[in-house]
Amino acid sequence: MRLLSNAVAVLCLSFGTLAQTQTELDLMPMPASVQIGSGQLAVDQAFTVALDCKDDGRAQRAAQRAVDRLSKQTGIPLTYKEADAAQAKLAIRCENSGEKIQKLEEDESYKLEVTPTAAKLTAPNPLGVIHGLQTFLQLVKARPEGFAAPAVVIDDKPRFPWRGTMLDVCRHWMPMEVVKRNIDGMEAVKMNVMHWHLSEDQGFRIESKKFPKLHEMGSDGNYFTQAQAKEVLQYARDRGIRVVPEFDMPGHTTAWFVGHPELAAAPGPYQIERKWGIFDPSMDPSNEEVYKFLDKFIGEMAELFPDAFFHVGGDEVTGKPWDANPKIQEFKRAHNLADNHALQAYFSERVQKIVAKHKKIMVGWDEVLHPASPKEIVIQSWRGQESLAEAATRGYRAILSRGYYLDHQYPASYHYANDPLENKASGLTPDQQKFVLGGESCMWAEYITPMNIDSRIWPRNAVVAERLWSPQNVKDVESMYRRMAVTSKWLGWLGLNHESGYEPMLARAAGTPNVASLKVLADVVEPVKEYSREQARGYTQFTPLNRLIDAARPESITAREFGVLVDKIVAGQANPEEKMAARHSLLMWRENDKALQPVLQNSFILKENAQHSQALAVVATVGLQALDYLDKGGAAPAMWRNDQIAYLETVKAPKAELLLVVAPHVRKLVDKTTAQ
Repeated sequence: MRLLSNAVAVLCLSFGTLAQTQTELDLMPMPASVQIGSGQLAVDQAFTVALDCKDDGRAQRAAQRAVDRLSKQTGIPLTYKEADAAQAKLAIRCENSGEKIQKLEEDESYKLEVTPTAAKLTAPNPLGVIHGLQTFLQLVKARPEGFAAPAVVIDDKPRFPWRGTMLDVCRHWMPMEVVKRNIDGMEAVKMNVMHWHLSEDQGFRIESKKFPKLHEMGSDGNYFTQAQAKEVLQYARDRGIRVVPEFDMPGHTTAWFVGHPELAAAPGPYQIERKWGIFDPSMDPSNEEVYKFLDKFIGEMAELFPDAFFHVGGDEVTGKPWDANPKIQEFKRAHNLADNHALQAYFSERVQKIVAKHKKIMVGWDEVLHPASPKEIVIQSWRGQESLAEAATRGYRAILSRGYYLDHQYPASYHYANDPLENKASGLTPDQQKFVLGGESCMWAEYITPMNIDSRIWPRNAVVAERLWSPQNVKDVESMYRRMAVTSKWLGWLGLNHESGYEPMLARAAGTPNVASLKVLADVVEPVKEYSREQARGYTQFTPLNRLIDAARPESITAREFGVLVDKIVAGQANPEEKMAARHSLLMWRENDKALQPVLQNSFILKENAQHSQALAVVATVGLQALDYLDKGGAAPAMWRNDQIAYLETVKAPKAELLLVVAPHVRKLVDKTTAQ
């Protein structure tokens, strides 16, 4: 293939050149190495594929999906056609068929070469083909001459071998179509692990043929049959994604005990938990029958789930039922177990042996880390990089989730700033760093439904994917946001509804399809962060999630973009067009309340948001006044400034569990009016 060597510019992934070169490439994750050539490859109805793969069918199915995706994102009626390699627009070659059961250590690298005449994708096995096809799809865009991919040479491989998303289908039930479309999203951004959280206090979500009371009595009828699970497993494998099941124990087990109270440390009866939080029920570590039960159950699930890793949870055990049980207290004394931490370590050790007996590697949250823990286990750190670094220092493999909790509703920049090998982990030696396998984003399901789950995962999950795939020095935040916006639109072609579901949710709450004014408000508010929502009111599994907070995005891009304009204004770097854009937004927000109040008052769901609408109008008025002072080049009167600052402080408090996130940016404008 001709490489156009005179026209090739090397894309160096560094702080200085990243943003400049990415004006041509809106890729996410950003590849490890890119060379940009000249010219472009036309994508039209003559598009054909040549496939040369020693494969089990995954590469061919990936190519077929890619052509289908290409047809959707271009609107060109394409069908999958194989052609001779010399004639094909895209020639794909992989050297090996890959492992029958996907492994952590498999080579996921690929090389993609695009010239004005053809594209060539080569990889050691189908995993690289799957990843390389996603990159090719991201390259294709509408250009003046038609749809085309730019001439480019990409050599790519992941930074970490474990790049996952934890999907909780227990607290709120998430059916098959939700799981599948989010697997599609993971494939698109080169994630390779779906951590499937299948048991919880609020539901047991997988069929057990050996212990049918688990799903029959602990699920409200919402569970995956084993046939459905196998369908998900094949679906994920085709997309280069391993599925790691989690069955939490000894805590978070209330749903287990509805059908099997004999496993519990305290007598029943038990009911499925309907509230959120940390609950006391836990398994009895002193009862040998518990381990016999788990041996049979884990054996059944180990046969169903082929991946080498098996997650047993282990987090947030209160120990209260253990303290109240004389038999367990006697057991602790007889086994010289000083406290409940030691008792849980005993339980974890017994469970690990069962998991190993069934030829699996145990994964647990960082509470399972104990001096006696066997080195084979993997620690998933939800409490921070301290426990991650501790695990790696002591020779345990570890993955990071702290900083990647998508349900905490933090902005993409927050997730982007968290790196498995920085902060507390930055002091690890090169040998210790090898124990850090990567990370996982987490989507806990207290406040999600099948309708809004995609908006809680995407597009921010693409940012986590980049942090775990791309070189460590890919850190330019402005570039990330620009590319994330492009990626978000692209992900919509997969059927993810993170963007398309937004206005329907607003329309449902408003009772009318005319939601233009409501959208103006929704665009500048964000849900409260972390666990503030559960402290605001008594939520249960049956509480409708149909309010403005459930439609509002975790991060207001509108507010962020306004903040960028404000920062330029206060720094004296804004041009006239940017000043006008900021003023236009403020004018729109000031006038919106007049149109929105009737909409809010006509909906019992939205009445609680009237104060936010009024506050937005006042905040916008303050911002316009501040701009007027700044435009005149003079300082505002001290009394005016002090009054506005006091007011802006009051609107920082959440209302209806929402934050008015443009207010801090207006505060910057007010602060700037101070006499120099």
